[in-house]
Amino acid sequence: MKQEKSVYVVLSDTGSLLTKTIKVFTRAPYNHVSISFDPELKQLYSFGRKTPNNPFSGGFVVENIDRGTFKKFHKTQCLVLKTKVDASSHQLLKERVASFVENEEKYHYNFIGLIGVLFKRRISRKNGYYCSHFVAETFEHANLLDGSTPPFLVKPYDFTQMLGLSPVYEGLLKEYETC
Repeated sequence: MKQEKSVYVVLSDTGSLLTKTIKVFTRAPYNHVSISFDPELKQLYSFGRKTPNNPFSGGFVVENIDRGTFKKFHKTQCLVLKTKVDASSHQLLKERVASFVENEEKYHYNFIGLIGVLFKRRISRKNGYYCSHFVAETFEHANLLDGSTPPFLVKPYDFTQMLGLSPVYEGLLKEYETC
């Protein structure tokens, strides 16, 4: 039997003004997504705010549920999803994320790309991503997407219907306990 490993996808809603604005267009309960390999969610990877007080200074971020943006927005609501993948896919996911960690400074947040999602069109910028584009492309890198939607059109809430992800927790992010 192949060894399986867990991967976590965390959907969140900080309640910030930017999140409320995005919700007007998406009508989804969660509009940010991160990936984690840690059941305690001590390290989550995504594209988002570089500093908690500035929503327009964005890029690749290593998030933590006890620090940074999630600490500032302590009433952040979340939905934690979990899937099991084989060791090879898990390694590919981790390698892809590690390449972003190692080259963090070269990536930036693709704000204009979000507008493209609304119109189902790609608006790309070199080394530019938004959260769902990054997570979807990471899964695509490990051959875990079905290919029906290109990564740049995946929205955070789409992950609830993808990849065999199952909900393990919903509620306040700060109250999450290992599942």
